[in-house]
Amino acid sequence: HRHVALHHSGDVGRQAGLGAGPAEAGGSPAGGPAPAGSAARPSGHSCSNPEISWALPDTSHVSRDDMTSIIFFLNILYLFAYLCHAMGSQVGEVLLYYCYCEVKDPEKLCAWQKALCQHLHLTGKVRVASEGINGTVGGSKVATSLYIKVMLSQPLFKNILCQEDFKSSAGGAHCFPDLRVGVFKEIVPMGIDPKIVSYKETGIHLSPQEFHREVEQYLSQASQGQSDTILLDCRNFYESKIGHFQGCLAPDIRKFSYFPSYVDENLELFKDKRVLMYCTGGIRCERGSAYLRSKAVCREVYQLKGGIHKYLEEFPDGFYRGKLFVFDDRYAICSNEDIISACRYCGVLWDQYKLCSSQHCRQLVLTCPSCCNKGLTACCPVCQEKELKVTSRASGQTLKEECECTRRRPRVPIENVSPRMLDTGK
Repeated sequence: HRHVALHHSGDVGRQAGLGAGPAEAGGSPAGGPAPAGSAARPSGHSCSNPEISWALPDTSHVSRDDMTSIIFFLNILYLFAYLCHAMGSQVGEVLLYYCYCEVKDPEKLCAWQKALCQHLHLTGKVRVASEGINGTVGGSKVATSLYIKVMLSQPLFKNILCQEDFKSSAGGAHCFPDLRVGVFKEIVPMGIDPKIVSYKETGIHLSPQEFHREVEQYLSQASQGQSDTILLDCRNFYESKIGHFQGCLAPDIRKFSYFPSYVDENLELFKDKRVLMYCTGGIRCERGSAYLRSKAVCREVYQLKGGIHKYLEEFPDGFYRGKLFVFDDRYAICSNEDIISACRYCGVLWDQYKLCSSQHCRQLVLTCPSCCNKGLTACCPVCQEKELKVTSRASGQTLKEECECTRRRPRVPIENVSPRMLDTGK
C-alpha cells in the first residue's frame, strides 16, 4: 500500500483515465510533486490551505462510475504491492550515511532535509545537529540516486561528503513506518556534549582492506598468545548477538549512550593496548574513538571507515560472521549463510528478530517459528505474563518496562577478562 501510494500514484491515475501527461494534470515534468499552488484545483471550491490541496488530483471531469473503477483498479495494485512486500520483494534501496561538519543553522538544514525527502517520497530517519547530519532513508533507486546527487551538490557538504560515504542495501520506503527529521544535540546519541568530546579528535581511519589485514594479523597473533590488540565492537548487545567479527570484545550494553561509562569502568582493560573499533556504518566509532582517546590509556586507536557495511561490500566472506543488524523494519541484512545466535526458548539456531509481544516492552526477541506457534512470543517469561495481564485489562493501558532481560543485565558491565583470554582472542 505504502509503496504504491508513494511511488506510483501518478502512473495509476494516468492508466485509470485520470488524464494525460503531467503538464495537463498540473504535475511536475519529472513526475514528482508539483510546486505548491501549481496543480489544477477542483472547480467551485475555495482553497484555504494550498500546502495540502495542491497535491490532490483534479477529479472534476471524472464521473462517479469512472471513479469507482479507479478505486477498484487502485485496490488491485495495492493488493499486488502488499503481496510483493509480504514475499520479501525488494523494490528499491536503503541509504545509510553521515557527515560531520559545522552547521550554523541546524533548523534550516532540518527544514530543507524534510522537504527534500518528502519531494522524493523517501521515508526513514534523519538527525541534524550543529555537528553535522546522520541519516538512513529508503525509497526507489531513482529517488535515492537523486538524493545522493543533491546531497553532494549541497554547499554545506561539498568537499566533505563523497559518493563512497553512502552505504546502500536492498530495501525501499516500506522499510520505515514514516519519515522523521529532527534537530538534536548529537547526530549519534552518546550522551556527551560534542564540545567536550569532538569528532575532530577521532581515531585513525582504516579502509576495509587495511582493517581486514589488521584483523587477520590480530587473529594470527592471538592464536599464539602474542596479541596486544583489542578488537572492539561499539554496538549494542542485540546487534553483536546476531553478527560480529571473530575474536571481538562485544560489550553487553543496551545503548550507545552507555559506552562512555563502559570505558570508564574498564579503563584497565584498555591500558597500553592497540584498539581496533568497528560499528555498523562508522558513525559511532567517530565519537566512541574520540572518547577512548580522551582517556589517554590506549597506545593506539583505530576505526573501520564506513563500518561493517563497507567491509561486507568488499569481504562478504571475511572475518565478520552472521547478519548485520539495521535500525529499520528489516532488522538485519546478510552477506553470508552463518547463523551465530539461537532461539531464546529452545536454543535452536535462529537470528531473525521480532518485537516482544508485550505492549509495554520494545525489546527484540529471537524466537523460532516452532516456539512462536507455542505462544512463546515475548522476550522473557515475565513479559509473557505481563502481556496476559495487559490484554485482560482496559485497552490503551501501558506498564513500565520491567522484565528479566532488563533486571539481569547490568547497565554497565565490568569485564572480568584476563590478559590470557585477550591474547587468545576470546
